[in-house]
Amino acid sequence: MARTALIVGAGIGGLSAAIALRQAGWRTRLFERAASPRELGFGVGLAPNAFVALRSLGVADVVLSRAFAPRRGELRRPDGTVLRRAELPPDTLGGPLVIALRPALHGALLDAVGLDAITLASEAMGFSPIGDRIALHLANGDVVEGDLLVGADGLGWAIRRALHPDEQAPRSSGLVGVRGAVHGALDHLGDLSAVYYLGRGIESMFVRASDTGIYWYFSLPKALLPNGTQDPAAIVAHIAPRFDATFRAITAATDDWRTDELFDRDPIPVWGKGLVTLLGDAAHPVLPHTGQGAAQALMDAVALGKTLAMEPNVERALRAYEDERRGKTAALLYQGRRTARVMGTTNPIVCTLRDLAVRLAPVQTFAKIFIRINRRAGTAVTRH
Repeated sequence: MARTALIVGAGIGGLSAAIALRQAGWRTRLFERAASPRELGFGVGLAPNAFVALRSLGVADVVLSRAFAPRRGELRRPDGTVLRRAELPPDTLGGPLVIALRPALHGALLDAVGLDAITLASEAMGFSPIGDRIALHLANGDVVEGDLLVGADGLGWAIRRALHPDEQAPRSSGLVGVRGAVHGALDHLGDLSAVYYLGRGIESMFVRASDTGIYWYFSLPKALLPNGTQDPAAIVAHIAPRFDATFRAITAATDDWRTDELFDRDPIPVWGKGLVTLLGDAAHPVLPHTGQGAAQALMDAVALGKTLAMEPNVERALRAYEDERRGKTAALLYQGRRTARVMGTTNPIVCTLRDLAVRLAPVQTFAKIFIRINRRAGTAVTRH
């Protein structure tokens, strides 16, 4: 009889883990605190390493059919001054680089898992060992037993708290991010796939993410906002006068948006213990400046499934999976912090040097840096 894996969280990481563990011969049950399994809008960048993982999970073609591969873009100052116009030739990065609206990726994974495997409106509270098995405790009083527990429940929820009760709170980057998605506004991009803005303290991108959709975001230091401002419409209204007509038109057409203060966590030396492990943001939350949050959750899932398929002892398999992934994800976390500092700087001298470097460096130089980051992120992990 197949062993049972209990997975907390039915986001990208949890669904990917369910697929990978099924491929390894496990029965999976997912528990999601939300009442709906559908993920809200906004976008996600999927680099070549993400597609290695998606192919392993069997959903790469579905995701590609729902996404968009940007090719031509402009780098602008907020006032619309074009610093650079560039085109990315196909296969420059060694694989696909696409932007997808998050429901497209989440929906492909959800279809592969099936709703019957997910218990909704089920908030995890903690766990306890029961003999050679593990028990998951839910807020409604239910206790569910399994042979393995995966915490894929995000930045600060129950499983990580139970594993690390003395851990410090998530670390604030000092940045606030606003994200949005809009359909029917592609004409504002003209013949471009993307427009990227760099200003003093402000970074923003508008990028095509489907046949009809645009995903956009911007981040800026919290200190640049009126005290206590959190409403995305109010934040956009506050900064829009600094931007050109493209920014103003696309944000004005948007009604699906949200604001987040951007957090991460310092790497932890031990992810799990016993029959319990962590995956995705629950294990290694990174700033969005890495461009690797979703990719790393996908790769965690594939690595976990393949390790469990090769090692019959669950505890040894979990520790081997953690050892394989911990260093790679920690390196990305620090990379994201460095990128956030450079892109979010308000220092006029640093801004000038940054803009000059981005303006003059050959596209191939950025491609090499991108490929190096992908390799550091562990593409080879999924090719066992």
